[in-house]
Amino acid sequence: MQELLAVVTITSLAVISPGPDFAMVSRNSLLQSRRAGVLTALGIALGVWVHVGYTLLGVGLVIRESLQLYAALKLLGALYLLWLGIKLLRARHDDEPLPAAPPPAGNGDLAALRTGFLTNALNPKCTVFVVSLFLQVVGPDTPLQTKLGYGAFVSGAHLLWFALVALLLSQGAVRARLLRWRRGIDRAFGTLLIGFGALLAGSALRR
Repeated sequence: MQELLAVVTITSLAVISPGPDFAMVSRNSLLQSRRAGVLTALGIALGVWVHVGYTLLGVGLVIRESLQLYAALKLLGALYLLWLGIKLLRARHDDEPLPAAPPPAGNGDLAALRTGFLTNALNPKCTVFVVSLFLQVVGPDTPLQTKLGYGAFVSGAHLLWFALVALLLSQGAVRARLLRWRRGIDRAFGTLLIGFGALLAGSALRR
């Protein structure tokens, strides 16, 4: 019971803390649609399983013990965030009509899902969180089924929180007002992602 409470508490605090995941869900919910925001949240939840998978396979221990490998993962994640940030800063909105309805399903859905998945799977913050959770909080004698259950909880918590964020930010009145500043929103989130990426890159190179 103590182990379960620790997993629930630590996961809840980690999920709601600001980071690249929150930035991408917020941006896609505001500037695309509620559907895009929820699919981004689903991609994030699926990305969590990447971290859970390699941790349960023992690779998480290798990552924790190898500073070079961890630095390489941080640098890879930093480059992805920098790319996303630059892409948002270069986005053009000149003479585009305000989107009154969600775009049709198709490539847009896949792009939102992929963005969420990669943002989380390449997020070193999530690497540290999941590895620390399973190697320090969860006991080595905990059954595999229970560990998988914890992984499902961590993934589900990400989905629930970020889907809630998407639903709140895509409310008609809120979204309609904020869409008027969509260029500024792209620039703000682009700058935020570049800031995250620069911090990660600097930390990785210092190692």
